[in-house]
Amino acid sequence: MTAAGRARRIKGAVAARPRLWLAVTMGFPIVYYLVMFIALVARFQAWPNYAVTYDWLGNVAEIIRATPSLSDIGAIIAQEWLFEVGRMNYDFGNGISEWSLNINPAKVLVVCLLGGLVATLITLMAARRAACSTGRWTGASAAGGLGAVLVAMTNVTLAWVVCCATPSWVVGLAILGLGVSSSLWLEQFGWWIEYAGFLLLLASLYVLSGDAKAAAHTNETPYPKSAMGAPQ
Repeated sequence: MTAAGRARRIKGAVAARPRLWLAVTMGFPIVYYLVMFIALVARFQAWPNYAVTYDWLGNVAEIIRATPSLSDIGAIIAQEWLFEVGRMNYDFGNGISEWSLNINPAKVLVVCLLGGLVATLITLMAARRAACSTGRWTGASAAGGLGAVLVAMTNVTLAWVVCCATPSWVVGLAILGLGVSSSLWLEQFGWWIEYAGFLLLLASLYVLSGDAKAAAHTNETPYPKSAMGAPQ
């Protein structure tokens, strides 16, 4: 099947369930950050005691003005925060942030893209349930789910003082119980894990949007016949 045909099939699946697609696309980022917040509160058994809003637009403008290398501007802007909420420990002078959740616009865009892909996958799964074989439908759905988990995992923006208080996706692994040293070692593979997640999502869309394979015919053992056509 051609790429154009697959695209039309995906577009048709979304058009058949526009409310579902819109609800998942818009709701995914909200649920994503809400789950991270709840995970922090549940893990540390404490409510946040501070929240800070940053002048993201002003900081971006200053980065563009003050950065001499155009190739560095995007990478620096991608690290800028918009909002931070967390728990401050004031036993040490002016206080130290024990844990926090940071809203990074660059990460939010990736999460919104992920939400759109997940919504597209869900609508395509619903549209192709009857047309695809059980193995094909289940395999593609599982691959897409794993891809979504990988992308979501590598865009976590949590900070914990035990992990050098630097916002990183591996902080989520450390909070879940993985050793701090092991978590920090995995940080270098973040981009590769994220790319693998997107590839799995796209591969699942590709498989589900294809034509269903024709059912295999039952193999029959031929009986030898005589010259008159009657079985021997």
